[in-house]
Amino acid sequence: MATKVKAVKKVQYFGTGRRKKAIARVRLLPGGNGAITINSRTIDEYFGLETMKLIVRQPLVLTQSGDKFDIVVNVCGGGFTGQAGAIRHGIARALVKADAEYKAALKKAGFLTRDPRMKERKKYGLKKARRAPQFSKR
Repeated sequence: MATKVKAVKKVQYFGTGRRKKAIARVRLLPGGNGAITINSRTIDEYFGLETMKLIVRQPLVLTQSGDKFDIVVNVCGGGFTGQAGAIRHGIARALVKADAEYKAALKKAGFLTRDPRMKERKKYGLKKARRAPQFSKR
């Protein structure tokens, strides 16, 4: 006779954050000690600048939930600033799924709003989006 084993379901909260070309997939794991893992590396290894770490932690500081969750992030595309903004956006979205009471504070701080600024496309006849070829009268 085969014995049945009950699968224990882990509670996780997911959030997707975007900024410029960066896309961050964020998982919040309740009952953690506040460890932030980005692409299998700690936040200190991944981001060298203190300002980037500060940007990532902003939603956690605002909601005072820094030590309640472990955070696992997969981020790709863009540069470091765009990735930090995308992670912040993803963490804010996941926090709202974890507790709906955080929504008002996060919305007021602007962490739930997706930053719409993107790189402008190059136009024909120009060298870049707006840079025209050098003009010479002679």
